[in-house]
Amino acid sequence: MARKAHHPAHANHERWLVSYADLMTLMFAFFVVMYASSQTDKAKAQQVSDSVKSALEKGGVVATVHEILGGTVDDRGKGNAQMRGPGGAQVLAKVEKLVPVELIPSMNFLTKALEAEIRDGKIEIRLQPRGLVVSLRQATFFPSGEEAIEPKTYPSVEKIAETIKKLPNSVRLEGHTDSVPIHTPQFRSNWELSAARGIAMLELLNTRFGIPREQLAIAGYADTAPIDTNGTELGRTHNRRVDIVILNQLGAVAEPESAATPTPAAKARNH
Repeated sequence: MARKAHHPAHANHERWLVSYADLMTLMFAFFVVMYASSQTDKAKAQQVSDSVKSALEKGGVVATVHEILGGTVDDRGKGNAQMRGPGGAQVLAKVEKLVPVELIPSMNFLTKALEAEIRDGKIEIRLQPRGLVVSLRQATFFPSGEEAIEPKTYPSVEKIAETIKKLPNSVRLEGHTDSVPIHTPQFRSNWELSAARGIAMLELLNTRFGIPREQLAIAGYADTAPIDTNGTELGRTHNRRVDIVILNQLGAVAEPESAATPTPAAKARNH
């Protein structure tokens, strides 16, 4: 009896669509943020946020990527060959988490409330995939080579604290320095200085402005995460900073789980 010939599986020549979808998503996020940051009307900013969130959750962007990657999904959660291809599901997850839309109103509020500080180059506000980043320049908020926060800057910090109080999001306080080494009786390296400034900001937010310690974390990066060149004095000035990062869901993934919220496996062991 003649054997059936086995035909080799067809190669998927449409994998480039995955990278294309990533590019389109990044462009979408960029233009949404640019538009939202130009709005001074809170109602309009909220409307933009709600519209984008609705599009992400109810099928606007996600449905488009579904169509590009493989059309509809059946009742068993499976799509066509493209959707089953490499990276399909991961791209959809990126689309849903890439734009921290829930923080756009907070960004617009702080941009308006800190308008003078931003104009004078004391503070910079950026929206990143991990969350909302408020950069406090060392030249304004900290004496050179010290961790103590200038009392005259407390009103600016208070505006940020009031925003944090209204949100359930975790907040990471990141200390950064330039690449010039430091070695003083108090700090043996830039690592110690950057961490000490993060701790000083945590203490201020907690003791003076009532932000719960459980909502805060600190990190010291020394000179390993510059935002400008260390080859000029202006660039080094930009790199010396403390970033107050209001984390969104994507940014919080890297944070350790609390023992107060045991995993399902731990729960099973306790019963």
